[in-house]
Amino acid sequence: MADSHDSHPATIGVHGGAHDRTPGAPVVPPITQSATFHWSSPADGELLYSRYGNNPNQRQVAEKAAALEGTEAAVALGSGMGATAMTVLAAVGGEGHVVASSRLYGATQVLLRDELPRRGIETTFVDPEEGHWEDAMRDDTSLVFIEIPTNPTLRILDPRPLCAMAHDRGMIVACDATFASPVNFRAASTGIDVVVQSATKYLGGHSDVIAGVVAGPADFVREVTRLSRLYGPALDPHSAWLLDRGMRTLDVRMARHNENAMAVARWFEGRPEVGRVVYPGLESHPDHTLASELMSGFGGMVSVVLEGGGDAADRFMSRLGLAIAAPSLGGVETLASQPRYTSHVGLTPEERNAQGIPDGFVRLSIGVEDRQDLIADFEQALAQQ
Repeated sequence: MADSHDSHPATIGVHGGAHDRTPGAPVVPPITQSATFHWSSPADGELLYSRYGNNPNQRQVAEKAAALEGTEAAVALGSGMGATAMTVLAAVGGEGHVVASSRLYGATQVLLRDELPRRGIETTFVDPEEGHWEDAMRDDTSLVFIEIPTNPTLRILDPRPLCAMAHDRGMIVACDATFASPVNFRAASTGIDVVVQSATKYLGGHSDVIAGVVAGPADFVREVTRLSRLYGPALDPHSAWLLDRGMRTLDVRMARHNENAMAVARWFEGRPEVGRVVYPGLESHPDHTLASELMSGFGGMVSVVLEGGGDAADRFMSRLGLAIAAPSLGGVETLASQPRYTSHVGLTPEERNAQGIPDGFVRLSIGVEDRQDLIADFEQALAQQ
């Protein structure tokens, strides 16, 4: 597709990436379910091997992801955490230092705090609400890692001044933008260098594939690809095909997610059983004005804090009839989870409270069902408190 970066997301989702348009070619790219390909010497061209990330399905979906993000290149990997880990290793290299937001997906926090120090990579965490980024930066800092919106508190950080500060010091800024999707937030347009997506979520959209994407400058993506060939988080061809299929409907799905989540969030605001509703589209959200400026839609994630604490959250979850109690997010079905048991189980209660995730906090991934049916389900679950 020529000049796909200049097209709108709905068009890129359908047509982005290389397609064979010769007469008789399939409209839907076939699954190239092969680990290896005929090759005897460099005279035969590039060595193709699915672990290398250059299987036709892997390449096609990576090109589409880059077009959606508005970056030079992208690589699709076997999971969102694989994408995160490869991003950090590519940016830092050997021993080095990372400055990271303290409001990150729980597994990302554990990776930076507990695992990577064993490899000589240290991380200083900064509360984005306080914003003491410059104080945390060192001479050996090479990466700033943030998340927009944050998981699960849905705070919105303005990346533009942070990017300017980091770039003045020769640092790379990477952002996990999974909760937004490139439809609602084109992170690269704000100055962010590298965008990480857990493609398991909105990009795939059907809760049937595990995948991740790293999008950014071509040189950086080449380094991520090189490391992935050593560490092994390749995306298998069938999963790449499923991811491409999901991305074809990304724009239309996100429109429905956005509409449903706004309706649900407004309904929860009027419920006495709910102490706090967190959704960037609400005027009550502390970052609503900034979110309105940076985002073209507010997303499908809604968080609520129940007045009765953890016990009330347990009861609410057990009584859901339409919404499904399950971890993950971004699928066509509505999912509900408690971060204390799932995404942030690796943090202590004190750490969760400090991040605004008390017991009683329920994270809702609002799907594409009829919103009145969803509201009726939430109403009956709350009524039995």
